[in-house]
Amino acid sequence: MGWKVRCILAVQIPKTTSHRTAHPLVDRTGRIFAVLAGQPDGDDSYAVSASEAYTYIKACGAATYFPPEMRCHCRGLFAAINVGLNLGKGATVPSWLDNKKHTPLVSQLLGNSHVIRMANFASSAFATWAPKLYRHYVDNNTCLRTRFPHLWRPFPQTVFTGAAFNFSRVCTYKHRDICNLPFGWCAVQLLGRFDATEGGHLILWDVNLVVEFLAGSLILLPPHKARLTC
Repeated sequence: MGWKVRCILAVQIPKTTSHRTAHPLVDRTGRIFAVLAGQPDGDDSYAVSASEAYTYIKACGAATYFPPEMRCHCRGLFAAINVGLNLGKGATVPSWLDNKKHTPLVSQLLGNSHVIRMANFASSAFATWAPKLYRHYVDNNTCLRTRFPHLWRPFPQTVFTGAAFNFSRVCTYKHRDICNLPFGWCAVQLLGRFDATEGGHLILWDVNLVVEFLAGSLILLPPHKARLTC
């Protein structure tokens, strides 16, 4: 089964390709603005890891109580936990997000080998498709580590300083992640067991595209600029 991208309005539709074959999305100037990165080519064990990660995250979510305020937010009506470094709301220095009573859950998720593998693939795909932007992340992480050696990234072998875990049946509102780096990319990975022709779609509203987002696949995109629903 391959990627399938459909148009909402008058937009050219890329040809369907294998979901293990990366498919860049390109603007009129030839610049890549997002990548359907899929899964590592030629490695069947990755799909197994994605399935195991889904099973683990689902079990962790089912065993955890999320108060109503955590299940109703700007992205949708589902529980979500943000982890990692944060600088905002008047702060003058970065700090690690305080997950309070959910800290043990965060530690379990960040320590799962299958989740770690997916995070590492996301970072390596980022390095492949946006090497200059990736280098910008590396350079800033180096400065951050020098000035604040007590801070750490959620997944040390990646360049991303934050991560989000969504629980239960996820269907987001149309939204932008306005707290992200304005010109940065993030990695979106969809987990579950479903028919990708019937659900699990990613909608990129600003470019009028609907993507059949297969379970275990990776998409790299600029969430600060792109309005999306998934």
